[in-house]
Amino acid sequence: MIHSLRSRLLIAFALVIVVAVGAVFLFMGQSMRAEVQRFQGRIEEARLGKMELELTRYYFQQKSWEGIQPFVAQWGNFYEWRIIVTDADGLAVADSEGALLGHPYEPDSPGRPITTPRTPYPIGTLYISSESSAGADFALLYILFEQIGRFLIWGCLVAVGIAVAITFFLSRRILAPVKALTSAAKRLGSGDFSQRVQVKDRGELGELASTFNSMASNLERAEQLRRNMVADVAHELRTPLSNVRGYLEAVHDGVIKPDADTIRSLDEEAMLLSRLVNDLQELGLAEAGELKLARQPESITELIKQTAAIAQAQVAAKEISVSIDLPDKLPLVNIDAPRISQVLRNLLENAVTHTFQGGVIEMTAREQDNYIEVAVSDTGEGIPAEDLPNIFERFYRVDKSRARATGGSGLGLTIAKRLVETHGGKIEAVSEIGKGSCFSFTVPIAE
Repeated sequence: MIHSLRSRLLIAFALVIVVAVGAVFLFMGQSMRAEVQRFQGRIEEARLGKMELELTRYYFQQKSWEGIQPFVAQWGNFYEWRIIVTDADGLAVADSEGALLGHPYEPDSPGRPITTPRTPYPIGTLYISSESSAGADFALLYILFEQIGRFLIWGCLVAVGIAVAITFFLSRRILAPVKALTSAAKRLGSGDFSQRVQVKDRGELGELASTFNSMASNLERAEQLRRNMVADVAHELRTPLSNVRGYLEAVHDGVIKPDADTIRSLDEEAMLLSRLVNDLQELGLAEAGELKLARQPESITELIKQTAAIAQAQVAAKEISVSIDLPDKLPLVNIDAPRISQVLRNLLENAVTHTFQGGVIEMTAREQDNYIEVAVSDTGEGIPAEDLPNIFERFYRVDKSRARATGGSGLGLTIAKRLVETHGGKIEAVSEIGKGSCFSFTVPIAE
C-alpha cells in the first residue's frame, strides 16, 4: 500500500506539516526563552537596586548593620534568593538562611558594593544567589506545552486532515491519466497498436501522453511495414521460384527441351533471387551498423561520370538525355567508392525508370559546408505527396501493381539511404506530380 502514489503523497504532506510545526515550536520556544530571560534580568536588576537603596538607607539611619538580619531573611523568603550581606571587613552581618552570621564570607563570585554619598569607601557588600532560573524555565515549558503547544497540536491535526483531503483530490487527478497510460501501455504490449490516450493536461503528463501516442503511432507504422515486408518478401521470392519450378516441370514433362534458351531463363531467375537475397543481407548489415566501409579520399566528380557512362546504354534505349553539371574543381570526399557508386547507380536507374521517352536527367554536385551534395533530378512522372515520406522504406513502391517495368524489388532506395547514413550524410527527395523528382544526398569532405 505504501508503494502507491496516494500513500507517498500523504506521507510526504504529513512529514512536511510535522517538520513545519516542530520548527515553529522550536523557534518560538527559543524566542520566548530569550525574552523571559531578558525580562527576568530586568526584574532582578530592579530588585537589587531597591535592596541596595534600602540597605544604604538602613545603614545611614542606624550607623551600623545591627538588626539588619530580619529584613534580609524576609527578602530572601519573598524573592526566593539566598541573600548575604557582609560589612567592610568581610564578616557576614546578614544571611537569609542564617548560617553564616558573624563568620567571614569568601564568595565564589563578586558581589555588589554598598556605598553611601558620605563615605568614600563601601560600607558593605551584597551577595545574591538566585535559584529561580529553574523555576522560570519550568514555567516557560509549562506555557509552551500547555498553552501554545496545545494550539500547535490542534493546528497540526487540522493541517494533516486538510493534507489528506488534498492528497485524495490530487492523487485522483494525477492517477487518472497515469492509469489511462498504464492500461493503454498494457494493451499496446499485447499487440494492440491502435491504442491512444486522451490527456488534456498541458504539463508533464500531457507531454508524456503525447510521447506515448507518438510511440504508439510509430509502433503501429513499424508493425504495418513489417507485415508489408513479409508479404513483399514472399511475393518477390514467389515469382522467380514459380518461374524456376515451371521451367523444371516443363523440362521434366518433356514440354520444353533443356536447351540454351531454357538454361538462360533459369539463370536469369536464379540471378534475380541471388540479387534479392544479397540486397536483403546488405540492408540487414547496414541497419545493424555492421556494414564495413573502406573509406578513403575519392573524387566524386569521377564517380558521377563513371555512373553516367555505365547507364548510357539504358538511357539511349529510352531516348533520354543525361546532363552533368559539376563545378570545375570539387574537393575530395571521404567515402567507400563502391558503396557511393552503388547509391549513384540506384538513383540514376530509378530516374531512368520513371522518366518518359525524350525526358531529361541532370546530375549535379556542389560544396555545402563540410559536405558535398550530389543531386539526381529528372523530368519524369513525379511522386504523389502521400507516397513521398515512405519511398525510402523497404519494399515500398509507388506502383502498387509491383510491375517489373516500373521498378525492381523495392530495396534500392532503402539501401541507398542506409549507405549514405553510414557515411555520416543524409538523403532526401522532393517531387511534384507531372514535373519530376530530385533525389539528393551528402557525403563528407576528406580532411
